[in-house]
Amino acid sequence: MPPYKPMSARDKIARSFQGVEGGLFSKVTKADVGDSFASMAGKVVLMGWADPFYPDPSVPETVKKALIEAAESGFASHYTMPIGSLELREEIAKKCSSYNKLEVDPRRNVIITPGSDSGLFYAMTVFLNPGDEVLVPDPSYPSNFLNPKLMGAVPVPVPLDKENGYQFDMAAFEQAVTPRTKMVLLTHPNNPTATVFRRKGLEALAEFVIRHDLILVVDQAFEDMIFDGVEFVSPASLPGMWERTVTVCSISKGMGLSGLRVGYIVACDAFMDVYYGAAVNVLGATNTASQLAAIAAFRDSSFMEAYKSHYDRRRRDACRILGAVPGVKIELPESGFFCWVDVSELGDSTEIMDYLVREAGVAVNDGKNYGAQGDGCLRIINGCLGSDEESEQALQRIADALRRYHR
Repeated sequence: MPPYKPMSARDKIARSFQGVEGGLFSKVTKADVGDSFASMAGKVVLMGWADPFYPDPSVPETVKKALIEAAESGFASHYTMPIGSLELREEIAKKCSSYNKLEVDPRRNVIITPGSDSGLFYAMTVFLNPGDEVLVPDPSYPSNFLNPKLMGAVPVPVPLDKENGYQFDMAAFEQAVTPRTKMVLLTHPNNPTATVFRRKGLEALAEFVIRHDLILVVDQAFEDMIFDGVEFVSPASLPGMWERTVTVCSISKGMGLSGLRVGYIVACDAFMDVYYGAAVNVLGATNTASQLAAIAAFRDSSFMEAYKSHYDRRRRDACRILGAVPGVKIELPESGFFCWVDVSELGDSTEIMDYLVREAGVAVNDGKNYGAQGDGCLRIINGCLGSDEESEQALQRIADALRRYHR
């Protein structure tokens, strides 16, 4: 019998987590992994951190009042039910009806989650078995590629049509689907390209999902900030899709309340029964004070119009300033508070990202983190900072540095 050889600490990690790195032993360039990105705060402008108006305060008075009342009443020290406050679920159901064209029962079709990141993970995990394949449009939110792996499933990138504004290429979906395909995982509007998928494309995707008997999980974190009259369509509202779609939303982006960590899932009875049943084991309970503050935000969301005006100005500033740099390509974002910038004519996007930290004092995101189709691009958050003027100055420093950049 061979002598016993103990495993290293790293080898004891489950296979599905083996490739995950948090920055303790190697350099990690993703803004939301480890603390290497956050540690630059105060030294550079963090235009890779998708936190509205960060680091400046952005709490509406009605929300601030609700938080104070929750603390002073003492109720904030207690749990809500793991599925979330019924009062909050009722407010969400109203929004689903008016904005998403979905008639949902707050007692049966809505669950509150501690932010939409955990909500997205939970939304997927009840469906996926080891070896299942998940179709992920590329480029896409990085978690869309990692989450399936953590569940033992296989993410399958499906290139979006870059020449058509990163809309769907249904031929690519048909080429990617196999008998092992279980799910399509969509971010809509898309992060990082800010694309709003059009009704025609979503109808084609719905037909594809139904024909291949798949589940659609859709992350709609940026649904509240759509520009230029572009129609926003919730896939769950399309014929035949309610029973096949799980919708994940957040108050972090459009409402600018990222620190409260409140998200929610909307789904049919059959799916929600499982989400309700496992919530205490997987999610726990979302912060009580945060839920009370979210109720106040839904009841008076007038502050969002001012936010949208800021984002509108800043997306135009970004296009004007960065679009004037030779070799840089940028389209006016259709949604959100970030822009997708093609710097492939200038050089390698990772090298340019590092260069901008040194030469412009601004940290941005490397497009490679968003899939193979992101190679050569940068994601720049134009919604950070409380001041439009400071945002414009940071964008100008980026532009000036890019003009000086040499391969």
